[in-house]
Amino acid sequence: MADFDFLALPRRTAPRRPVAERLADDLPVELPLLAPEVAVQARRCMDCGVPFCQSGCPLGNPIPDFNEAVREGRWHEAFALLSATNNFPEFTGRICPAPCESACVLGLVAEPVTIEQIERTIAETAFDEGWVTPTAAPATGRSVTVVGSGPAGLAAAAQFAAVGHAVTVYERDDKPGGLLRYGVPDFKLSKAVVDRRLNVLRASGVAFECGVEIGRDLSFGDLRARHDAVVLATGATRAHDLPVPGRELGGIHTAWDFLASHARVAAGDAEAPTIDAAGQRVLVIGGGDTASDCIGVAHRQGAASVVSFQITDKPPERVPRGSAWPFFSPALSSSSSHEEGGERVWSVSAQEFCGDGHVASVRTLDARVDLSAGFHVETFPGTDRVWEADLVVIAIGYAGPETEALVAQTAVTLDPRGRVQATDFATADDGVFVAGDARRGASLVVWALSEGREAARAVDVYLQGQTTLPTKGAGDLPRA
Repeated sequence: MADFDFLALPRRTAPRRPVAERLADDLPVELPLLAPEVAVQARRCMDCGVPFCQSGCPLGNPIPDFNEAVREGRWHEAFALLSATNNFPEFTGRICPAPCESACVLGLVAEPVTIEQIERTIAETAFDEGWVTPTAAPATGRSVTVVGSGPAGLAAAAQFAAVGHAVTVYERDDKPGGLLRYGVPDFKLSKAVVDRRLNVLRASGVAFECGVEIGRDLSFGDLRARHDAVVLATGATRAHDLPVPGRELGGIHTAWDFLASHARVAAGDAEAPTIDAAGQRVLVIGGGDTASDCIGVAHRQGAASVVSFQITDKPPERVPRGSAWPFFSPALSSSSSHEEGGERVWSVSAQEFCGDGHVASVRTLDARVDLSAGFHVETFPGTDRVWEADLVVIAIGYAGPETEALVAQTAVTLDPRGRVQATDFATADDGVFVAGDARRGASLVVWALSEGREAARAVDVYLQGQTTLPTKGAGDLPRA
């Protein structure tokens, strides 16, 4: 690396397709950078003595090491390093909010390294070159089942296959993938990318049973009797709601229902969405990634207008230099969906849905959030505003897992927030483990992958008394 490349070379991210073009389809918004361009970006890595980027990554990815391999053209080694800690870099390289980049030390004086883009390119190079192959391990004679095929469940299944356990993944939807398939739009994560990885898992011996809801179609007791261990990776699919007057009106939907409806149409599994924004005045309540995804879907369905509410104050356009992770306040995040149109309204709280049988408007008050003692919202009387709307999407996060059948049919316990309690991923029910959002609450895909890997390690110890599966951020990483 030339001296001060990290200062001399500008940050370059993947280009995005023109707005008018991408609104006409569900194809990915981002275009890939060529490998030589990505190698140049890897030269911006300072190879810090203390790699805060690696600490900022929930998977503990060896970021400086694979950056060095990329800038020197050793792509196979870069893939070996990355895949040692991340089962699915093609997912995180597309939909991770990149906490590693927020932790990048270069961000103190310049724009951080494009770690997510580098990760994505490593993964795509590996698939192009045929380096992504099914795992082959001697059978242990042990049988494990995973309930849920989202990112945590898939990561656990991949780890089980890697050590030779027979693994079956149960999914209540008609196709595997969970959040990756139904909760993330194709314009962010093509389902061809998801299916490509699922084919690798199947070739590794992972069996998928779809259309089976555990607790209804198959009891937890029967499931436990069939397998040596169970991993609950059901996600946090109970949506936070807005229990305000008028919530019962038609035209008000959760983000999951809205996104899943569109996903099935994009996949060719349905002719038309059950929730259609075409020609509608759409209000999206929420300010996170899910809300952004709903905005993008509304645009693609041909909404007449899109307004999004956010209860927090508008953050600064960028974080002041010298505000190091993890102590800075976040900067204003403008996703590709925000580029496509619509209005963003800050510091407002929805107070009432109005209409006669069907929503026609939403009344709000100005609001302020106090984080000093939890999430306390203060509203200001006399600041009423009314917003016309034909379709409202509530995208304010998820409260936790669906637990009615789980509690009735197992000995697991829940914490006050409704999450499955566990010690080292083991629940109060012997042989039953939990991973991902069902344990920690709604979080990032990268955290779900980390949880799935760590839970698989705990299960392997339970079954065999020891494990060869690596722990998070293990230092003894393979080199090609």
